[in-house]
Amino acid sequence: MGETHIHAHVNSGPHHHGESESAIYIVSGTPTFIFREGGQQVELKTKPGDYVFVPPFTPHIESNEAETEAVVVIARSTQEAIVVNLESL
Repeated sequence: MGETHIHAHVNSGPHHHGESESAIYIVSGTPTFIFREGGQQVELKTKPGDYVFVPPFTPHIESNEAETEAVVVIARSTQEAIVVNLESL
């Protein structure tokens, strides 16, 4: 579990966290989480106080198009910080 700062005008690129589940709490800012569901791209726009759950092996992108950084708290179900970078969603 830890706090992460997502700088303004940044996106993570497509990736997943392997077998790890991720639970994310939005402390400040308005980050967007982009993933595929049912063959369609979904953009989940968040605000402070929102929670996001990312299941294992789910390709996604974390994006912050705002002028200010976003702060989130992330809890993962594994002790390892697994990141598998992908070419696309």
